[in-house]
Amino acid sequence: MPAVENRIIYSHIDVEGWNASIEKYISDGGYETLSQSVKRPREELCAEVEKSKLKGRGGAGFPTGMKWKFLDRKSGKPIYLVCNADESEPGTCKDRLIIYQDPHKLIEGIMCACYAINAAQAFIYIRGEYANGYRILQKAIAEARARGFAGENICGSGYSCDIAVSRGAGCYVCGEETGLISSLAGGRAYPRIKPPYFPAVMGLYDCPTAVNNVETLCWIPEIFRRGGEAVSKIGCPSDPGTHVWGVSGLVQKPGRYEIETGACTLGELLYDLCGGPLPGRRFKAVIPGGSSMKILRWDEKFQIKNPDGTVFERRVEDIPLDSASFMQCGTAIGSCGGIVMDNTIDMVEALANLNQFYAHESCGQCTPCREGTLWMSRITRRICEGWGRMEDIDLLKSVADNICGRTICALGEGAAWPAQSNVSKFRDEYCEKIRRQQAVGGQARLDNNAYRLI
Repeated sequence: MPAVENRIIYSHIDVEGWNASIEKYISDGGYETLSQSVKRPREELCAEVEKSKLKGRGGAGFPTGMKWKFLDRKSGKPIYLVCNADESEPGTCKDRLIIYQDPHKLIEGIMCACYAINAAQAFIYIRGEYANGYRILQKAIAEARARGFAGENICGSGYSCDIAVSRGAGCYVCGEETGLISSLAGGRAYPRIKPPYFPAVMGLYDCPTAVNNVETLCWIPEIFRRGGEAVSKIGCPSDPGTHVWGVSGLVQKPGRYEIETGACTLGELLYDLCGGPLPGRRFKAVIPGGSSMKILRWDEKFQIKNPDGTVFERRVEDIPLDSASFMQCGTAIGSCGGIVMDNTIDMVEALANLNQFYAHESCGQCTPCREGTLWMSRITRRICEGWGRMEDIDLLKSVADNICGRTICALGEGAAWPAQSNVSKFRDEYCEKIRRQQAVGGQARLDNNAYRLI
C-alpha cells in the first residue's frame, strides 16, 4: 500500500481557511484540554506521559516522562520549563511550521506541561533567524494571556505561570540543551559538563529545568486528552506516535510529512510521498536525521537479527520509519530531517560543505572539537581544490575518530559521524577524485613541495 500521512501534530498545517488566531484555535476545540487538565492531580498527568512512552522529538529521543521524573522537586527552588525552538540542525524544518501556522497548539502544550510539573515560568528559546516566528509567538502569547490561558490564575485554577520568548544567538550549539540554558541566562552558549549540570537538577539559574522540543510539547495535550495508554498504541510500540519528517534535497516533492512510526518505509516515504528522484536520476545516499547523523548509501544492505535469532537482509529503502530500525542500520532518525542526494552529487564536495559548517559552528570550548572540525574542513577543502593526496583519506577518518567521545557536548560526534560514514562508504570517490587531480598536474605540485595545509 502507498504511504499515507497521519496528521496529529500537523492537523492544522496548510489547511485551507486556517490561520494562527486564537479564535480559530478555540473554534476547533483549542485550550479545552488545558481547561480540563488544571483540574486533575499533577501526579496523574505526569503518569500519563510516562504511560505514553513518548520520546523527545528534538533528536536525542530521550523518554519525556522520564525526563520530567528526574526533576528535583525537593530542592525548594522554582522549576522552569524551556521550549527548545532553536531549530538549527541542517535539513530540519518541522517546528517552524507549527510556530508560524499553529502557535496556540504549542502554547497549550507548554501550559499543560507547566501545570503538570508545577513550573513557575516557561521560556521559548526560538532560533534567531525565525524573526517572524518570534513576532507570531509574542502575539499568540498575548492572546492566550488575555483569555486566561497563560499568566495569572490560568483557567480559574489558581495556578499561575507565564511564557517569555527569547531569540537565539544564531549559533548551532544553542540547540544543545545546556548551551541553550547558558545563552538564555545571558551568557556565552557554552555547553556544560554533565554531571553536575543535568538540567533536571541544575538547569536555568541553577534551578530544576525541563527542556523539551516544540513537537514534543505539542504531544502533551494529545496525551492528556487521549490518555497515555491510547497514545502508546499509535505506531510502533518502542517509539509510539508520529514523527514529522522534513525531506529536503533531490526529490520531486520535498516537504514535511507526518508519518505514524513504523507505518511505512524510507523508500515508501521518498517514492510515494516525495515523488521519487528527479527525472533521469537515481538516489545515491540519504542522511536520515539531519546533517549530524551517519549517512546511508542507497545501494547498501544490512544483516538484521530477529528476536528469535534468525537473520534477514534489509535494503536501505526497506528501513521502517522508527528509531530502532535506523539504529539497527548504524544510524539514527535524529530530528527526522532527511537529506536526499542523487547520482549527480559529488560526495567529497558534500562532506566538505558539512565540514565547513561544523568548523564554523564549533563553540571552541573543547580542543578535539575546535581543532578536529577545523582540520576536517581543511582536509576536505584541499582535496576539492586539487591539492589532495591519498594519505588524506585515512587522515580525515583518523581525525573524525579522535573527536568522538572526547567532547563536552554532542556537536563533536555530530561533525565526526557524517565524516566517518561518508569516507567509509564512498572511499572509491575520494580515491578517484585524487587520482584525477594528480593526472592533471596535482602530483607535480606535491612533488615541488607546494602541498597546502589550508
